[in-house]
Order: sequence, then C-alpha cells, then structure tokens
Amino acid sequence: MVSALWRGLSVARAVATLVTSLALARTLVAQGPVLAERLGYPRDAKLLILHADDLGVAHSVDRASFVALESQAVSSASVMVPCPWLSEVAEYFKQHPKIDLGLHLTLTSEWKTYRWRPVAPWDQVESLLGEDGYLWTEDLPFSQHAKPEDVEREIRSQVDRALALGIHPTHLDSHMGTLFLDPRYFAVLVKVAHNYGLPFLAARDMNQGERLLPMLSPKDLVLDSRPQLRLRPPIPGQPDDAKQQYLAMLRALSPGVHEIIVHLGFDDAELRAIMVNHADFGSAWRQRDFEIVNSPEFKRALADNNITLITWRQLGRLMQ
Repeated sequence: MVSALWRGLSVARAVATLVTSLALARTLVAQGPVLAERLGYPRDAKLLILHADDLGVAHSVDRASFVALESQAVSSASVMVPCPWLSEVAEYFKQHPKIDLGLHLTLTSEWKTYRWRPVAPWDQVESLLGEDGYLWTEDLPFSQHAKPEDVEREIRSQVDRALALGIHPTHLDSHMGTLFLDPRYFAVLVKVAHNYGLPFLAARDMNQGERLLPMLSPKDLVLDSRPQLRLRPPIPGQPDDAKQQYLAMLRALSPGVHEIIVHLGFDDAELRAIMVNHADFGSAWRQRDFEIVNSPEFKRALADNNITLITWRQLGRLMQ
C-alpha cells in the first residue's frame, strides 16, 4: 500500500512537473516577439544589446568602454566589483547616471600576475579561494570547489558594494559564465536577482539551457540569443577576418531580442602587463574589438540590417 501510494505521488509530481515545463516552454516560445512588442517595437524588430564586458579590470578597459558608451557604439556595459578600478567606474557613473551599467558578477580571477580576491570576508567564502588565497583562475576548479552558499554570499556582497558606491545596476551577468556552469549556481543568480528586482542574463541558446531555463519563472526575461564568435587572437602581420565575422553575425541576426558581448580596451603598456601570455581576450584582442564596434562598416551594418540597439535598462522597466 505504501508502495502504491508512493507511486501515485510520484506520478502526480511527474504530471505537475510536466505541466509546469510545458507552460514555461509556451512562455519562452512566445516571449521573443512579444518581448519586442512590450518594449514598444514591432513584432518583427531586430533588437540588440551591444554589451561591453569587464569594466573595472583596468584603466585602459574603462577608458575604451567610456568612449564607446558616450559615442553609443555600445549600448550597455557591466563592471567587475572585486577589481581595482571599480572606484573609477563608480565616479564615472555619478557623472553619467543614465548609462546602462550592470554587474559582471565575478567569481574567478584569470590573469597570471594580476589577481583579485572576493569582496566578502575571506573566511566566509573559503570555497571560492584557490591555494594562493585569490579567486580560482579557471571555471573547472571553481565548479569543483565552490559551495552555493559561498557563491550567494559573495555575489550579494558584490551587489551591496556597488550600491554603497552609488552604482545602481541595470542587470546582473556572470564573468566567465561561472554562474551558468551548474544549476545550483544559476539558482543562486536567479534568487539574488529576484531579491534585488533586477533582470539577469538568460538566453535560449545559453550553455545547459535545457537544465537552466526551466528554473525561471514566467516573469523572467529571456533573450532570444547571445551570439558568440570563435575568434583567434590578432596576429601581427597576418590577415584578420574578425571584422567580417562580426558583420556576418549582424547580417544573420533574426527578429527578436539579442545580446552581443564585446571586450574593449586600448592596447597599451598597462593592459599588456595585466594580460601577459594570454592572447585570448588579451590586450590586442580588446583593441581590435574597440576598433570594430567604432568602425563605419559596423555602424553601417547595424543600419543596413535594421538592427536597433537597446539597453538592459529598457528591459528592467518591464519588470517594474
């Protein structure tokens, strides 16, 4: 009898889970065009958040990103709270409070000779620390050691630190995608974002989307895609087709709401010292991204393909 009762409960739970999943699937299927309409655009509009990552990591990155934001070459950016140049970003935000600035929640520290520690007290987030006392350098050791409760404590500390400096974030996303590695971490992101009333990065084509997206509520905003390029680092003296790949990405963009992430910086002595022996997303890479998004060809491609740049701030208004 107990066994039968248990089977009955299991079936009921399975049915309830299926119904919930189907309801969420219907929401996600319908949300793309509907989301565009809710933002005040036609159903078939191509809407793009062109987003600059990693503010706060270096003065060079900050300067390049500020230039791009002011010229509207990008429409959004996010800052890494544990990094040394956070205060420069906070001061800039005070002078430009309407810029679209989110938090690039940071749980790893990837550069070889330039490292940072968590914002929360070290002894309260010990699972986030490598043997050298800094945040883990890569996502694999992070995922092997990081406890969800430590992750939550740290990202709450980062949000609170930003707020204390006068930064009112428009959204939350994740440095190196660490919060998308495991449903336990993604659940923490969703929980914290809900607590602070902020939209957060979630896209239908995200890694492990089949495991992560069902965790969302119908009220959460889901982007249609987050296109990413597999670019090689620029090599001096060799042809570089990165710009053509970016332009092809814009031509391929379908109606809906999308985000393309770029990494901006100036290839100067500071950035080369920080990113030594790290060609991927390194100093020359960031200079190239800066030049591409500011190029006439890139801007013309946006216009020719009827792509409208939007911000996370606009999405956040829907939640209010």
